[in-house]
Amino acid sequence: MAKRCYITLLALLHKDLKADFIIANPPFNDSDWSGDLLRDDARWKYGVPPAGNANYAWIQHFIYHMSLRGMAGFVLAKDSLTSKTNGEGETRKAIIEAGLLDCIVNLPAKLFLNTQIPACLWFLSRKKEGRLDRVLFIDARNLGYLINRRTKDFTDEDIAKISETYHHWSNKTDNYEDVPGFCKSVTLDEIREKDYVLTPGRYIGLPEDEDDFDFAERFGKLKAELDEQMKEEVRLNELILQNLAKLEV
Repeated sequence: MAKRCYITLLALLHKDLKADFIIANPPFNDSDWSGDLLRDDARWKYGVPPAGNANYAWIQHFIYHMSLRGMAGFVLAKDSLTSKTNGEGETRKAIIEAGLLDCIVNLPAKLFLNTQIPACLWFLSRKKEGRLDRVLFIDARNLGYLINRRTKDFTDEDIAKISETYHHWSNKTDNYEDVPGFCKSVTLDEIREKDYVLTPGRYIGLPEDEDDFDFAERFGKLKAELDEQMKEEVRLNELILQNLAKLEV
């Protein structure tokens, strides 16, 4: 897979392909993509990506292959939303100002088996009629359920909540509304004010039920839970020692 991804960027397979829909899951933060060989590539319309990180190479690769009414959805490392090193911030700014950014979804941790790097979804579109100056932000970090201690997954309801929110917003139906802590339709002026940083939490804010957060109450509850867990640990340790003693010859 890594070799095929490398060839995709380096050799520009399907050079003349223009697609209406693009879905992709490229490698995160790939530092070994031979970017130094592609400094003058025609795909870098919005900025030359750094040789040490392929995130913005992939973004512009997808844009290059989008048709005049094309859309692209892909997974990237979350730091692609905030990075400013080696010109990435200026490239992100150029993409946003071109009216291509449609939606950003912040994903929960532990969704991927092969990496612990925080991830997000990017959605780009060339058919943003009526919403050229707006971007939808969705924070899905609190959705999903644990399969085990290291792996999380979305329920069908979680997926429907995210997709329906996007479709209601993009189709401008009466069913869309901003939800504190989950989603917000943001103007480009708001994004400019935050220096083109795309972390959803910066725009969406806290859920309404977190506005009345009581630190003392929350701390007391957590401390009580910790005390109970420590007592249980002592009990289990004593039980283990008793069982070991029975095994002594």
